[in-house]
Amino acid sequence: MIAALTHVARLGRAAFVFAREGVFGVVDPALIPPAGQVPVRLARLIERRGAKSGARLSRALTRLGPAYLKLGQFLATRPDVVGVAMARDLESLQDRLPPFSQDEAEQVIAISLERPVRDLFVSLSPPVAAASIAQVHRGEIELGGVRKQVAVKVLRPNVSARFRRDLSDFFYVAEKAELYSAEARRLRLVEVINTMSRSVAMEMDLRLEAAAASEMAENTKDDPDFRVPTVDWDRTSHNVLTMEWIDGIPLNDHARLKEANVDTVELGRKVIQSFLRHALRDGFFHADMHPGNLFLDRDGKLVAVDFGIMGRLLPKERRFLAEILLGFITRNYRRVAEVHFEAGYVPPHHSVENFAQAIRAIGEPIHNRLAEEISMAKLLTLLLEVTGLFDMRTRPELILLQKTMVVVEGVARSFDPKLDIWKVADPVVREWIQRNLGPIGKVEGALAGAGELGHTLTSLPTIVSRAVTVLNQLEVMTKDGLVLAPETIAAIGRTERGRTRGRTVALWVIAATFIGVLIALSRMI
Repeated sequence: MIAALTHVARLGRAAFVFAREGVFGVVDPALIPPAGQVPVRLARLIERRGAKSGARLSRALTRLGPAYLKLGQFLATRPDVVGVAMARDLESLQDRLPPFSQDEAEQVIAISLERPVRDLFVSLSPPVAAASIAQVHRGEIELGGVRKQVAVKVLRPNVSARFRRDLSDFFYVAEKAELYSAEARRLRLVEVINTMSRSVAMEMDLRLEAAAASEMAENTKDDPDFRVPTVDWDRTSHNVLTMEWIDGIPLNDHARLKEANVDTVELGRKVIQSFLRHALRDGFFHADMHPGNLFLDRDGKLVAVDFGIMGRLLPKERRFLAEILLGFITRNYRRVAEVHFEAGYVPPHHSVENFAQAIRAIGEPIHNRLAEEISMAKLLTLLLEVTGLFDMRTRPELILLQKTMVVVEGVARSFDPKLDIWKVADPVVREWIQRNLGPIGKVEGALAGAGELGHTLTSLPTIVSRAVTVLNQLEVMTKDGLVLAPETIAAIGRTERGRTRGRTVALWVIAATFIGVLIALSRMI
């Protein structure tokens, strides 16, 4: 009960900030259950003046601190959960916070790397960038008598405890929503928060970000247009990440790119093809490819930084992506529908023909437009919207892919407004299809299947033994019934009573909060 009250108190503060910033004014009333309609109307009475302008939700999340900032960034990748309009609002959310002091940063470095800062770095600048989880300094090291510039990323002190507290509130809301709402269960809100929690946990261990950069470096070592900064493992730990400093031109600096006479049409091609190559060929892609995280080096190669958010696609998802893209290009809508059913994304009780008809409604308008007007990201967005009508459960990896593609396409078209996305993507998609769905791919798939079959056969005696044990236990249960110990029955009763009391108290607290708001308003009047 105390835990429930604590959650409600913290969430009540968050609700007040949302109300003041006018967030409830952009919520679709159709998404609110009848019981919540009146509280939302009351919340709108305390909007501050000027709250109706600008990105309301972004302002509110920034006021609420690091965990809410990260929640907003994460939900920007989930229009299926928050709606398209709110997702667009969140896309403008900037993960920027005031930096913490130089002394604190140096203390974190010294403790984490177990050496004084002066022994690790020749120099260490004040922070050059600060976000919700970490900040970045420019440093200099000496190796073999040669000095090199490095980027030093330092985790914020005590940030883990703050995130754990706020994430527990998010889980509380998601669990209650799934308990009372079928739509929340379809959207799998608890799984959404779980996914975010795992993502944040990985971001707060900078060794994992270093490992992601290292893995991508291996994958792309032979790529003609892309590279990854080198990790300095000797100066990297849980709380500190040291990498090669990139002196290239950031892709958001169009003036410098113009001064350097960069071929922007070719640059747009590099951005699109690099992303698709990583997603399809490697199944491992940078999921935060905004222009500030991309540089053009002196050799004309793209260089990515900030590997805190990465996406993975298993072979099944890669095949799904390639086949639906090919299906839209060739106007084979039935095949696009069949791929969804084969992948298990759409429940089998639906009709393939009806689903193909819905796919046709997305695909046909494409063929009546000029190439530069066609957006692959928009196509995937519409596809994911249609699949909701056919009970397709949320696929976080596909949503992340789609949102990353939106960003990548936007970056590429900022350099070439007439970019033909299909022409640029065709070599990468076709190469993957020929390699994986052609004769060579089928032979390799057969060999892999034979290997799995052999592994299953060698495990057969163990499987049979376990099956016999389970059958014997079922026989005993059938004969004697399922018996619960008295202590178990008593514990179940105590748990249910506690849950009931917690819900009752929480409802009264919320009601009292809104009554207090009304009293305050009446006094102001």
